[in-house]
Amino acid sequence: MIFLHEVAIGAVGLFCRTLSPTIRDGIAKRKMTDLHPSSPNMSEQKTNEVLKNIKNKQRRQKVFAALQAEKSKERHKARAARAKEERLNPQLREERLAANVPETIESKRVFDETIAAEVEGEDEFFELFNRTQRDPKVLITTNVNAKKAAYEFADILTEFVPNVTFVKRKREYNMKEMAKYCTNRDFTDLIVINEDKKKVNGLTFIHLPEGPTFYFSVTSLVTTDRIRGHGRATSHIPELVLNNFNTRLGKTVGRLFQAIFPAQPEIQGRQVLTLHNQRDYIFFRRHRYVFKNEEKVGLQELGPQFTLKLRRLQKGIKDEIEWEHRPDMERDKRKFYL
Repeated sequence: MIFLHEVAIGAVGLFCRTLSPTIRDGIAKRKMTDLHPSSPNMSEQKTNEVLKNIKNKQRRQKVFAALQAEKSKERHKARAARAKEERLNPQLREERLAANVPETIESKRVFDETIAAEVEGEDEFFELFNRTQRDPKVLITTNVNAKKAAYEFADILTEFVPNVTFVKRKREYNMKEMAKYCTNRDFTDLIVINEDKKKVNGLTFIHLPEGPTFYFSVTSLVTTDRIRGHGRATSHIPELVLNNFNTRLGKTVGRLFQAIFPAQPEIQGRQVLTLHNQRDYIFFRRHRYVFKNEEKVGLQELGPQFTLKLRRLQKGIKDEIEWEHRPDMERDKRKFYL
């Protein structure tokens, strides 16, 4: 600040030697005002006016840097004073945090009348998901002509999906024929892995025997060996945590995942699967937990990590489309469907 001031005043002095004393004093006073604004907390509008009157680009940049440094200094002083007051009176901090709640996309979410609303009766999937009382039995297969990536992802799914069987896909069977094959052998769910260009990009879930059918896109796959400090999973049936599935459609998706895992997990394994929905992206995580004391718990990630996004929901075995994601749904960033 002092260096800039001395350089600027020196330049003004050289320029003003040939001018009258009145004009020279006026120019020097104006330059001083540019470098040292009258108020440290000058409004942005006033700052713009000061900079607009300075035609030289290099000088304008120096003045702007000086103004920003002054504002930063005052801001840090105010924070230090506020922190000192809050240490003496913690109530002030609680009041400040309560009054300054940041706005997020979630807080500005477009109202959905199906969130936490009392629904008369049950939806069309309730009977399908509650028809069988036996434990889930899942069959996993791939698309036709699947490559190595699909089979590797199938191995990942078989690690945490209980009571699962993998069958290699044959070209002559379509989706409905595979669903009939599974139903005749008492399978409750069918999972089809979709792979394209040696990369897994989708999962199809079919709840048997009569649907519905869900199609999810798969992104951000991170295998267990790429997770630093990961643990080694055991064969215990994990606990299932579904987070933030609030709408009518979201609850239906949540029941799909509930149908894949038994209702009674093996608690002694201390393993938990988390499906966290945020802005219609479903994040998959798997951890092992340990209680360190009555208040603290430790987590060790077991992997893998991947993200799902619902693209299509169909009645029956790939029949009538009940809901489908369209590109125009992305226009309003505050509208969520799960």
